[in-house]
Amino acid sequence: MELTAVLLYILLGLVTIGFYFYRKNLNYWKDRGIPCAEAHPIYGSVRGIIKTRIIQDIFGELYTKYKNVGPFVGIHFFQRPAAFVVDPMLAKRILIKDFSNFPERGTYHNEEDDPLTGHLFALDGAKWKPLRQKLSPTFTSGKMKFMFPTVVNVGEQFIDVLGEMVKSEHNFDVRELCARFTTDVIGTCAFGIECNSLKDPNAEFRCWGRKALTLNRHGAFISGLIESFPKLARKLRMKIIHNEINDFFMRIVHETVELRERKNIKRNDFMDLLVELKKTKTIKLENGEVLTGLTMNEVAAQAFVFFLAGFETSSSTMSFALYELAQHEEIQNKMREEVTEVLAKHNNQLSYECIKELTYVDQVISETLRHYTIVPFLQRQAENEYIVPDNPKFIIEKGGLVIIPSSSFHHDPELYPEPNKFNPDRFSPDMVSERDSINWLAFGEGPRNCIGLRFGKMQARIGLALLIKNFKFSICEDTKIPIVYEAESFLLCPKGGINLRIEKI
Repeated sequence: MELTAVLLYILLGLVTIGFYFYRKNLNYWKDRGIPCAEAHPIYGSVRGIIKTRIIQDIFGELYTKYKNVGPFVGIHFFQRPAAFVVDPMLAKRILIKDFSNFPERGTYHNEEDDPLTGHLFALDGAKWKPLRQKLSPTFTSGKMKFMFPTVVNVGEQFIDVLGEMVKSEHNFDVRELCARFTTDVIGTCAFGIECNSLKDPNAEFRCWGRKALTLNRHGAFISGLIESFPKLARKLRMKIIHNEINDFFMRIVHETVELRERKNIKRNDFMDLLVELKKTKTIKLENGEVLTGLTMNEVAAQAFVFFLAGFETSSSTMSFALYELAQHEEIQNKMREEVTEVLAKHNNQLSYECIKELTYVDQVISETLRHYTIVPFLQRQAENEYIVPDNPKFIIEKGGLVIIPSSSFHHDPELYPEPNKFNPDRFSPDMVSERDSINWLAFGEGPRNCIGLRFGKMQARIGLALLIKNFKFSICEDTKIPIVYEAESFLLCPKGGINLRIEKI
């Protein structure tokens, strides 16, 4: 009896302590006198996420409700307190001016047990900075010129394959078509592999690209716990990449690296740099810093994220753009006229130089990324305590999570009048010059912006220019207006694809 009583007292004590810290966590912002959103006991301020609601809508409601209460409002991202930034100027400080205090994203990664998570996007500041320096040479304008002919070649194959397809039918899911194009581009540039997704929709790389986005290792509850307690999750050696996905990409990278090293293959692509970094023991930079080379696991992680980010974001951007062009014939015609005129000046050859002249195409892409913000928010973590300038009451503690709702900025009527209207003229040179750059965050901002920005834009420009030159896009009976989105995806993903009518010009 005495032992039983002691055990009951211990259990009661543990439950009491657990409840105390649980309540203290939920009252984190109230205790500090910071305006805060109501928090669900499990999902925090993002109730419905990955189940019934997309994150853009959740954050959009929070932004609209609290945008005038201060520079940020307190929320709980699952169980983790987070400063939800509602003032673009504070976002600018965090991302640029005061970046030295916010070099980390605070996202979960566990490169020892889950090696594909050890990529540039997820790593913390101390590991991120040297890796960024190592990978930056891949995305210079010089490297883009080397990769340009490869992208154009895949684009021309895209036009040929689609030309044959429209001979027998006209209604297609353009999201799937664009994903097959970008899969072949990234597969070639990142792995040096001819994926053949354009000709075969069930090609290996295309199938694994789909799985990488849809095959989740955990449900919303476990995912929330991992994001809420990343340090504990690492100690418990938890993984977030599904075993099947890990095994496929690790195998492909090992085979590709081994082949290139054995046969001394050079392709001037992303994998070339990774192979060289793996061979190199040390790299001395101009500033005197010395960087070590990459391990095979590090090579695989970078190739994985380049593939995933490269094919998904660009294909989504292209398909959302085509969706809008199908509904706005005047914008489509204007874009086609520009492409035709620019190509005529360059002997109808799509060169690296002429791509830069497609200014209206670029405006369409920028407006698409504003209206359909593929990555809806930016995440940062404070390295030290941060007192918001001119607002001493608002303090972000050391290790505090920061969320910048880029999609909410993009749909703020004070920043973009009539935000739900698709209008590429918002990104004319004159309009852009009048607007602070922080108000458009499609690729992030500051030292930790998207390293593949140049490549992503180049890929989308080439794909859209070739499509619009050769085909007319319009809505059909299967076109969903407005688009219905997949709640299960953190990225903006249309449910059931984007179906349009395509006709050869």
